[in-house]
Amino acid sequence: MLLKYNIIILKYIFFISFFVILSLPVKSELDLSVEEIIKGRKALFSKNYSTAKRVQALASKDEFEKAKTLMIEMSENYKTLIEYFPENTKEGFKTEALPIIWENKDEFNALMTKSSNDMIQLTKIIETSDDVRSTLGKFMWANCKACHSKFRAPH
Repeated sequence: MLLKYNIIILKYIFFISFFVILSLPVKSELDLSVEEIIKGRKALFSKNYSTAKRVQALASKDEFEKAKTLMIEMSENYKTLIEYFPENTKEGFKTEALPIIWENKDEFNALMTKSSNDMIQLTKIIETSDDVRSTLGKFMWANCKACHSKFRAPH
């Protein structure tokens, strides 16, 4: 009888603990330090660049399904990047982001959104393109160049 009672108590403790843990706030990007945010955005941009090179290589070998998966990944990264430029991350930790990002935040966000949308568009047209290299240039590399020429310090 005592064993049955203890099991019931343990079940209640377990479920209460479980729901308490679920109700605790998750660490959001707002909770990240300036260093973590700057390093995070640099890592995402770097990842997109290396992924773009892989997309180029795969597409040139007509391996479109593998390339499409990477294009979708890049699209999601561009959406995420919009959140990685809060006001308090203008300086420090070797950021190469220019102040114009915060002065023209809507324009920067629009470019990230366009880049994301262009990657999705690219998944739809890459296989039927007469000139894969030119199509990649228009829908992928042109966005990289547009961002770098306006929003990134020369390196």
